[in-house]
Amino acid sequence: MPVDLPSTLLFLGRLLLGGVFVFAGLRNIQNADFLTGLMAARGVPQARLALWVGIVLQIIAGVLVMVGLWTAIACAVLVLFLIVAPMFHNFWDHQGPERASRINGFVGNVALSGGFLTLIAQSL
Repeated sequence: MPVDLPSTLLFLGRLLLGGVFVFAGLRNIQNADFLTGLMAARGVPQARLALWVGIVLQIIAGVLVMVGLWTAIACAVLVLFLIVAPMFHNFWDHQGPERASRINGFVGNVALSGGFLTLIAQSL
């Protein structure tokens, strides 16, 4: 466990950023059938395979970020993952509360990307 403040904050930041993706990946396992249908309806080829590849990437890259191994690579993978996410936060196709919810998801992904880019810069 780190003892100085900057190292402690970096450790906690890695735990939080990586942990979000481990949690999301585990939650996606529970919702795999629903998500596969959603992805297929949006035209994703081989939706089930794509979902499971995404889940594995989320969990493995999230754990790597949390423990600080291959941080730059893991963060880059998660940024690429987040670039694909606007397909599921397509706020431009919705109105009212549904649009607001999807905008929030999109903005959250932008913020996460910023955090990962910061970790990449720190780890180089």
